[in-house]
Amino acid sequence: MSEAPQYPDVEVRLTGEDGNVYSVIGRVQQALRRAGHREAATEFSQAARRSGSYDEVLQLAMRTVDVS
Repeated sequence: MSEAPQYPDVEVRLTGEDGNVYSVIGRVQQALRRAGHREAATEFSQAARRSGSYDEVLQLAMRTVDVS
């Protein structure tokens, strides 16, 4: 069973969208900001940019928000 994301109230659709890593980061960051989680948006962006791979960014996104 997978663990619930840190911000389950924030849903980000990635399926069928631009898969570029910077697009993924931007979509998650924007969704967090819109939901009122400004600090979390900044923290996510910084952590994602430090990630060593695309897969790590996706895993971080799934741990942070509800990804569909």
